[in-house]
Amino acid sequence: MMINKTLFLTYVYLFIYILLSSGVILYNKWVLSPKYFNFPLPITLTMIHMAFSGAVAFFLVRVFKIVTPVKMTFEIYATCVVPISAFFASSLWFGNTAYLHISVAFIQMLKALMPVATFIMAVLCGIDKARCDVFLNMLLVSVGVVISSYGEIHFNIVGTVYQVTGIFAEALRLVLTQVLLQKKGLTLNPITSLYYIAPCSFVFLFVPWYLLEKPVMEVSQIQFNFWIFFSNAICALALNFSIFLVIGRTGAVTIRVAGVLKDWILIALSTVIFPESTITGLNIVGYAIALCGVVMYNYIKVKDVRASQLPVESIPDRITKDWKFEKKSSDIYVPDNIGDNEGSSGGLVTVLTNQYKTFWHALILLRRLLRNL
Repeated sequence: MMINKTLFLTYVYLFIYILLSSGVILYNKWVLSPKYFNFPLPITLTMIHMAFSGAVAFFLVRVFKIVTPVKMTFEIYATCVVPISAFFASSLWFGNTAYLHISVAFIQMLKALMPVATFIMAVLCGIDKARCDVFLNMLLVSVGVVISSYGEIHFNIVGTVYQVTGIFAEALRLVLTQVLLQKKGLTLNPITSLYYIAPCSFVFLFVPWYLLEKPVMEVSQIQFNFWIFFSNAICALALNFSIFLVIGRTGAVTIRVAGVLKDWILIALSTVIFPESTITGLNIVGYAIALCGVVMYNYIKVKDVRASQLPVESIPDRITKDWKFEKKSSDIYVPDNIGDNEGSSGGLVTVLTNQYKTFWHALILLRRLLRNL
């Protein structure tokens, strides 16, 4: 069966996203790990990424004028861009620091907590309501991560705290982006996002770098290879562009399903590239439980938007329509407009039934994606 051009390009973008995302994570681990390149300065590495991304964005916006900058006032910059940049810098800083203490595989397992963190921050910020079905999903994810952590052979509390803190910082950044930027009607494309956010993030990182890593660099023999860091920065920049490309062409559901596939691939690759990364059976069981909650959560975020079921069609046509639908949604989650009585109308039986239906439909979506790859 022939695959049309739209689907083919979508698969290409998804493949590039998975390749770059996995590559950047493994590359960062290799650079930072004392057992390999031995550059144990995560803040410095993050600042290199921000400086390079900001410089490239500046040339694209101001010199080559490929894109036009948005109307950015001082008030919007101070109240929107600055706090978003602060949490963006924090998430990168804490996430990269975790590579010094825990394995790539365990980091990917901990990242299953992202929906939990996003839901908590959204409720605290008042843009979402506590719902029974979502709460059960969050509980399932949390239990899975706890089981996976219990099964981790080389468990390190410091690395775990760094990674979980980075996850919550990233979740708060996503929520703030919706609350601050979208409510002001400000839309940033990949280039303008880096143009405004990267320099500000660099400034935020300078303070902890000056206090924590500058003294270490003065007394330690830290090797610096220009081509290593240049290629690493290019990969990080390309990943940022690929994420926005995939979101713009597909949508939140598809990129999250692709993210699940990427996580499994990355966990398997990390055990081959970094032999010290050991995966236990309890790790896999816990992560599988967490992924069940993540899959159900991802489906819940879009099922309420669908007005009715699509008619039975051929798989390529159905997926094409699914992607057209998803392009109307945002990767940063849209708050629900459903009343508080939804969870109580059918009782616990209704909630559990909805959970089963949600999980089943999510598995069907994943199967369709894998079948057409």
